[in-house]
Amino acid sequence: MIQMTVNGTSSSLDADPAMPLLWALREDLKLTGTKFGCGMALCGACTVHVDGQAVRSCSTPLSAAAGKRVTTIEAMADSRIGKAVQAAWARQDVPQCGYCQSGQIMSAVALLSAKKKPSDADIDAAMSGNLCRCGTYNQIRAAIQDAARNLSKGA
Repeated sequence: MIQMTVNGTSSSLDADPAMPLLWALREDLKLTGTKFGCGMALCGACTVHVDGQAVRSCSTPLSAAAGKRVTTIEAMADSRIGKAVQAAWARQDVPQCGYCQSGQIMSAVALLSAKKKPSDADIDAAMSGNLCRCGTYNQIRAAIQDAARNLSKGA
């Protein structure tokens, strides 16, 4: 049994410890907001937080989440930073097809949790592993800057 806390709820999974965390979230816990993209940790669509750190769930074995806090896109509206990022995403009209957006948002929230006023270089570094086939990188950067401004104002 693998014990972990997912989105604030204690979970016990009777699953292969080597199974990717992504499949445990999607198949066993029915949290389908986290997407499968490449399966090789190259695109970022599967990004979740494990103990506050952005990780690629397609290449993270379930055993690596044992005893830890896992947060998925489904819980982003529960945090101040998550709410601010999601609101900025809407204001900046970021999504096109939307497939990569949960991973993009998870990486953006991890960045703003670690760095309140990120520079463009900080944003580029934090978001470099998240691919967007629609090319919304300028809107993504603008949304992260927007969220950072609003968070610094206490919005």
